[in-house]
Amino acid sequence: MKALKKLSVVLLLSSGVLCHQALADTNVFTTMDDPSTAKKPFEGSASAGYLAQSGNTTSSSTTAATNMTWYQTKTAYSLWGNASNASSNDERSSETYQLGGRSRYNVTDYDYLFGQASWLSDRFNGYDGRSIFVAGYGRQILNGPVHSLRVEAGPGVRYDDYHEGGHDTEALAYGAVSYNWQLTDNTKFIQGVSVLGSDDTTVNSETGLQVAINEHFSLKLAYNVTWNQNPPESAPDHTDTKTSILLSYAM
Repeated sequence: MKALKKLSVVLLLSSGVLCHQALADTNVFTTMDDPSTAKKPFEGSASAGYLAQSGNTTSSSTTAATNMTWYQTKTAYSLWGNASNASSNDERSSETYQLGGRSRYNVTDYDYLFGQASWLSDRFNGYDGRSIFVAGYGRQILNGPVHSLRVEAGPGVRYDDYHEGGHDTEALAYGAVSYNWQLTDNTKFIQGVSVLGSDDTTVNSETGLQVAINEHFSLKLAYNVTWNQNPPESAPDHTDTKTSILLSYAM
């Protein structure tokens, strides 16, 4: 039968501890890491997703991510990593890896200082490596049970190692806005935007919905957009988008 010639399977897997705070794309915000609202000294998560299709077209994609945050009275420290791969007809079409770390120190109930560093490998978009270091000041504008809004900004530096050869180092100005809206007891809306301003400005955006299925499981749907002002010649498109679905299990 024709229906048997095409098989599509979607499998979403996850293990770890589900963060009480919403997880955003690490280019936007690493984590909602306010130590004043932490309910325990450590929060972490690990998640993965898999999509496979066979028949007239053979394709597959995988994604995995982890995020860990340690809290003290006024300080938070975070580490994160993620990886994603995609192939079509046995040919790799996408491969992305990212690692990073961040620290935050609350100066007052609303003001904080931060520093963060990240490394990205995205050869299909022209980068064997992109390292970013930023530090600066943040303001927690809203921090209630329903609405959470914060902004932060500061100077930084970026080092780009291009897949086709060559490298570049430049100063940048970093700015970001993150907003969470607790729509119901089980549903949270997530919106984050970050700007890495330089001669090659990059804008990152994440729009997401996180839904708690029950006491242990939670589902997140996210739509990410990245815009590069001057992309590498090997990947000339200015805009890249990604839609992802992840299922998490809370220990």
